[in-house]
Amino acid sequence: MSTEKIDAALQGLRDTLETDGYVLEWSMEEEDRIGIRVFAGSDACEDCLVPPELMRSIVDNELGPTPYRVGTITLPAKT
Repeated sequence: MSTEKIDAALQGLRDTLETDGYVLEWSMEEEDRIGIRVFAGSDACEDCLVPPELMRSIVDNELGPTPYRVGTITLPAKT
């Protein structure tokens, strides 16, 4: 599977997170797992970011048309 298909599957979520001041990046971890990392921008809406368990469910749903699932998730710490 090409990285373009993973990028396409995650684009809607990236757009949503960007609206709230976050950036989503992903990387390959294992054969069928990707790591998700979310970074907060200076104007990020802290209350807008969902907990890791919900984020995993959302990302797995977005990855539905691909053979990949979420491995690790790293979210910014809430202050």
